[in-house]
Amino acid sequence: MEKFAGKSIYPAMAIGKIAFSTKEKQQVRRTKIEDAAAEIARYEEAKAEAVSQLQGLYEKALKEVGEDNAAIFEVHQMMLEDDDFNDGIKDKIENQQVNAEYAVAVTGDATAEMFANMEDEYFKARAVDIKDISERVINILMGNTGLDSLSEPSIIVAEDLAPSETIQLDKDKLLAFVTELGSANSHTAILARTMNLPALIGVKIDKAWNGKTGIVDGYKGIIIIDPDEAALEEYTAIQKKDAEKKELLKTLKGKKSVSKSGKKVNLYANIGKPADLGTVIENDAEGIGLFRSEFLYLGSDDFPTEEEQFAAYKKVAETMGKKRVIIRTLDLGADKQVDYFNLGQEDNPAMGYRAIRICLDRTDIFKTQLRALLGASAFGNISIMYPMIISLDEVKKIKEIVEEVKAELRAENVKFNENIEQGIMIETPASVIMSDVLAENVDFFSIGTNDLTQYTLAIDRQNSKLDNINDSHHPAVLRSIKTVVENAHKAGIWAGICGELGADTTLTQTFLDYGVDELSVSPSFVLPVRKAIIESE
Repeated sequence: MEKFAGKSIYPAMAIGKIAFSTKEKQQVRRTKIEDAAAEIARYEEAKAEAVSQLQGLYEKALKEVGEDNAAIFEVHQMMLEDDDFNDGIKDKIENQQVNAEYAVAVTGDATAEMFANMEDEYFKARAVDIKDISERVINILMGNTGLDSLSEPSIIVAEDLAPSETIQLDKDKLLAFVTELGSANSHTAILARTMNLPALIGVKIDKAWNGKTGIVDGYKGIIIIDPDEAALEEYTAIQKKDAEKKELLKTLKGKKSVSKSGKKVNLYANIGKPADLGTVIENDAEGIGLFRSEFLYLGSDDFPTEEEQFAAYKKVAETMGKKRVIIRTLDLGADKQVDYFNLGQEDNPAMGYRAIRICLDRTDIFKTQLRALLGASAFGNISIMYPMIISLDEVKKIKEIVEEVKAELRAENVKFNENIEQGIMIETPASVIMSDVLAENVDFFSIGTNDLTQYTLAIDRQNSKLDNINDSHHPAVLRSIKTVVENAHKAGIWAGICGELGADTTLTQTFLDYGVDELSVSPSFVLPVRKAIIESE
């Protein structure tokens, strides 16, 4: 029995047979061709087939893991249509008189290397996407079929896995995956979390594991190869307890999120699109504490119209009925780039031109969203939340614009909630320090702990090299939360948490002690957090 450590992507466990992915890097030979036009036509045919395959993967992913996670396959299609990428391949075929396979391999390697050498961790992670699309086209040109489906429930072990390989696997037979490469921000890692699959990265793998029994412990971040009987018994018992816990959690549906001392906490869910409503209802969330509106912009080739936005917000409001739905205005920039916004390159995008800064600068975009939000407020219990606030001046400007939009809607006889709640996200040190003043001018606070941790500790949360010190439990972060809640209550408004820290049940009692009024978490964490609240003092 041997144990190997890695970094856990999702806290769960699996026991099963290891299937080692022996995908080798394509051995592409350079050959001289006589007819460049015919070779370019051959490449174009392979590219068209690759686009068709990616469309099929998109449709499969859409059903299994939702629109946000399926979007990567649309991105891959766009990458294949990129003029620079295609011109580079055709130029090599035409001017160097080389075969299409070689031209794709060389161009793909050069482009991937360019991304890999970028400082920004998000763009670094895109190198694997370039490799994925290049290998897909090369496979088609060479007549290869790619990764085979699993014949039995297995733990996939590989040097790395592309998103397309992950989604092609039979979900019912994929127990877990372990890779040597990859990052916590890769699309494959995101898919693992969405599919609730135990997954490890950064493990020193060995082909000799193929066919052996393995245990993936996503809680401790280890894989055990050839476990002895004692280990098998221990982990089988843990697995059984995990299943029992999931069943027990279902008994909490319909119950109130109230502590032993009688403290009621509003337990809401975070969602990224209307398609997530099913999981919100299934997990019995009491409302939506963070509806990220970016999906409307990220999934479009142009600015979404007022009508398109209104339809999405109205659907969520009507589905949730009287339950509160807090919709965050667009939070683009940083790691969420949209070409048609023309935001430009920035040395430090996380602290750059993003979120409310874009809205207050480009008020036409902001007003369109506000019109849609206010219009939808007539159909449910909608609140509006503004991200990345650092000053009272910003809040005042926002309110002025909102009043302008309200006046326009009144003149057009459009119904809306005149008293719609307006709150802000507390995710910058400036908003923490100014929270006493800000609380006098808004209806609620929602603490975004992901960015608050990043900015408070001066740590880029996309940088995996800093994972060991990126501590959301840092006293500075917890003190900030306590300060914000206290200042909110002094002003008579409520304060909640919508960042990932809200789902950390080791802090539930701490948050209750601070007086946190609301916790908004991923839908799958609603019942575990409710259990923690009920068991707290």
